[in-house]
Amino acid sequence: MVSLTTTMLLSSCAPGVVRQGEIGVKQRFGKISDKTYDPGIYWFNPVFAKFIKAPIRTTNLEVFLNLPSREGLTIQSEISILYRINETDLKKIITEVGVTYEEDMILPVFRSAAADIAARFIAQDMHTAKRSTMERAIQERMDEVLANRGFHIESVLMKSIRMPAGLTRAIEDKLTADQEAQRMEFVLQREEMEAKRRIIEAEGKRDAQQILAEGLTREIIELRSLEAFTDLASSPNTKIIISDGKTPYLLNSDTGSRP
Repeated sequence: MVSLTTTMLLSSCAPGVVRQGEIGVKQRFGKISDKTYDPGIYWFNPVFAKFIKAPIRTTNLEVFLNLPSREGLTIQSEISILYRINETDLKKIITEVGVTYEEDMILPVFRSAAADIAARFIAQDMHTAKRSTMERAIQERMDEVLANRGFHIESVLMKSIRMPAGLTRAIEDKLTADQEAQRMEFVLQREEMEAKRRIIEAEGKRDAQQILAEGLTREIIELRSLEAFTDLASSPNTKIIISDGKTPYLLNSDTGSRP
């Protein structure tokens, strides 16, 4: 038979539910237990104890922040901080920082690191590949501070950037001008290569004609004439050949042609 004291104790207990991706600890009379609780249901007396849970999976903390640029401009940004807490450091985090560790620890470190890193870059860099350099630098700076406190910063992602009025248009115009300049440089290089090709081709034809002209001596011309006579004489077709002894002429029934 269950005693009255046992009944009172059971009736005063409350369930503590630890879900998947979480871990829990009990706080009794202000003291955090060394034991951690995996996913499941646990009973505790809310009069004397408190059940504290925290996620150990990757958590996405979204922040809207005004970032300073190197020129002194203010850039509105939406940034995601992906972090997780180390399972073995939950007691340390609750004891040293508290359950509001995002507001009390992660966000202040992030704001300081983001402002310091962003001030090294001009506003245009946030629209180029240098954005990833900024993200990595902020993540590394945060990890240096928070790793020993039980937090691991996985990445910092700059989701959106909003420039001051007029600056976005100026950046787009500059990028368009840069692309046009690159296109014109390509066209000029192509035309220059084509001009060089034509010069080389003309020089080749000139050299070939010069070599041919130098090689056409009187003896070679007479030799070529004799070869032509020989070819005509060996042909089976009927023909009339008129020659001055140097250059043969061939006559047929329609026209006369010179080989």
